[in-house]
Amino acid sequence: MFCHQCQETMKNAACAVAKGVCGKTAEVSDLQDLVLHVCKGIGFWAVKAAEKGVYDEDAAFFVDRMLFATITNANFSTKDFEDWIMEGLAHRDSLRAAFVAAGGKVTGGLPGAATWSAATLEAIRAAAAAGIGGWKEITDENVRALQSLVLYGLKGMAAYMEHAWVIGKKSKEVFQFMLKALADLTDSSKSLDELTALVLETGKFGVDAMALLDSANTGAYGNPRITKVRTGVRNRPGILITGHDLVDLHDLLEQTKGTGVDVYTHGEMLPAHYYPFFEKYDNLYGNYGGAWWSQTQDIEAFGGPVLFTTNCLVPPRESYKARVFTTGVVGFDGCTHIVDREPGKMKDFSAIIELAKTCPPPKELENGTIIGGFAHDQVFALADTVVDAVKSGAIKRFVVMGGCDGRQPSRSYYTDVAQELPKDAVILTAGCAKYRYNKLDLGDIGGIPRVLDAGQCNDSYSLALIALKLKEIFGLDDVNKLPLSFDIAWYEQKAVLVLLALLYLGFKNIRLGPTLPGFLSPAVTTVLVEKFGIKGIGTAHDDVAAMMAGN
Repeated sequence: MFCHQCQETMKNAACAVAKGVCGKTAEVSDLQDLVLHVCKGIGFWAVKAAEKGVYDEDAAFFVDRMLFATITNANFSTKDFEDWIMEGLAHRDSLRAAFVAAGGKVTGGLPGAATWSAATLEAIRAAAAAGIGGWKEITDENVRALQSLVLYGLKGMAAYMEHAWVIGKKSKEVFQFMLKALADLTDSSKSLDELTALVLETGKFGVDAMALLDSANTGAYGNPRITKVRTGVRNRPGILITGHDLVDLHDLLEQTKGTGVDVYTHGEMLPAHYYPFFEKYDNLYGNYGGAWWSQTQDIEAFGGPVLFTTNCLVPPRESYKARVFTTGVVGFDGCTHIVDREPGKMKDFSAIIELAKTCPPPKELENGTIIGGFAHDQVFALADTVVDAVKSGAIKRFVVMGGCDGRQPSRSYYTDVAQELPKDAVILTAGCAKYRYNKLDLGDIGGIPRVLDAGQCNDSYSLALIALKLKEIFGLDDVNKLPLSFDIAWYEQKAVLVLLALLYLGFKNIRLGPTLPGFLSPAVTTVLVEKFGIKGIGTAHDDVAAMMAGN
């Protein structure tokens, strides 16, 4: 294997051993590379077919799901990827046939992704083991770095698009960009300038994808509002739901009504409590535990079944593996998988509910509240109060500390920054990075909490809208003139897409940690530093001083 897509990659270079830091095996990693190789072939023929007026939405959504399935901590199943490779080849060859049927001519010089094929599982396994479609095929480190930014941005984009899709929102334009970008990654003649332009174009369509999901979520569940979420438990069996999929949560709540079984959110599912739609479910009791990486201890203590709806799965311990259920693109061999819903119907969660009834109530880990719900609509409603606080000097600076949490001890830096920030600074956050400080008593400024949680990493769009709204209110010609600093934590590919989106929107001088991405080459890093002001983190004390000084 050769995998460098997440922040915890070995030695900040690449996992190139039998098992990655995330827990996926070399076999699964190589199969993921191969399925993406097939997706690039689908992109190649989709672009050709589009020239003849042919668009295959099923193939586009398949590619979207594969990008999502290969995101860090989503799917660890060899069988799933073997099956998907066969399915992908069928989509690719169907697009090629549609191109020919529409009058297209197939000429020589086709990229390998457009022509590689395998008729048996043995051939697939051999190709994966040989590294076909892997990063080692690209020897130029700058090309590899820029292609990595594009591909990992596409993975983040795919997550947003998949969540919007299940709610009923989709965008042909975004899907077509994803297909075109994958096709561009098969073109070895692309210059570094062309690849750099593709990186920024990925950021542009990332903004579109995030806006689409924001519209889908708020249209279905209402605009998030200020909410206090319980962290304690009650004396009834429970189901723990984690990940990001709000439709899965809705299905589960409907099916647990009146059963005596409570539902608790975990990790990135915490912000579901902020949506007014879910207020009617008294069986949605509270939030349990912390960020994704604490799940092994949290699931052990919970005692009941847990449902993984999206990425954020850590390979489960044998002690609780029988209580782990997966759904959507999530998969782990030996865990029960709940199949996708049929059109117009809910997923069938009866198996997880019946298991929950046989389990003891959760063990209490804490007993308090977490406040959140400060997405764009709620903050806009508080705009006058916020502006007055800025003008009076009560608020000196906003610090965006969104992004992902992770296991490394160095991530205590974000707790230290939150505690080190003076009491006239407000933290804007989204994503599971907030678990480093969202249970601290940091107080408020004139009734405005010093931690404003906009929601999931999927809701990072809110933070950009809030900043752009403040720019408008203060009559500034440049968003970078706001009393605003970025101190972003990253772990996986949705954070990469958020970064590219921020760069496209014109935000500069972003701190990114706990390390800069290992897939960046020195030359590409230099460009990001010189053109956009991207910088790594230092000590909490020094960084807080610099941010409060506007640096």
